[in-house]
Amino acid sequence: MAEIFEDARRAGNKIFFMGNGGSAATASHFANDLGKGARVKGKAQYKALSLADNVSLITALANDDGYDRIFIAQLEALLNKGDVVVGISASGNSPNVVKAIEYANAKGAITIGLTGFSGGRLKETAHLCIHVETPKGEYGPVEDVHMILDHLVTTYLKMRLGKEARG
Repeated sequence: MAEIFEDARRAGNKIFFMGNGGSAATASHFANDLGKGARVKGKAQYKALSLADNVSLITALANDDGYDRIFIAQLEALLNKGDVVVGISASGNSPNVVKAIEYANAKGAITIGLTGFSGGRLKETAHLCIHVETPKGEYGPVEDVHMILDHLVTTYLKMRLGKEARG
């Protein structure tokens, strides 16, 4: 995953994060950490965005188009071939996340799934899946591992960029 993010940064591509509930909070946190926390002066920045953050847009889309389209509708306006789309879902079966990953695949994006439980459809749909196998309903351990992954990846990328910047 770190290599995919680094390749996206070097190519000038965007990295989108999405999820529902606790996974939406993880999506927001990951985009923040990657977009700000992994910055190094003199190096191109990561273009990271959480699709779960604009409450007005999400509720308008849910009202007009249905909740299962809140992420696809945003990607329709923002996604370019080569961008990265990260779907976060403990069950791996959140319809709006799975459908957005399928859409991103069809548009030439690189897709990553962060899952728990048995992995669900997201585990089979994303190009890369990081799966935390847990009993169904054990959200806490899944969300904890996803946040640890956020911190490990962003810290590693910032360290790597720092070394690159120093020569």
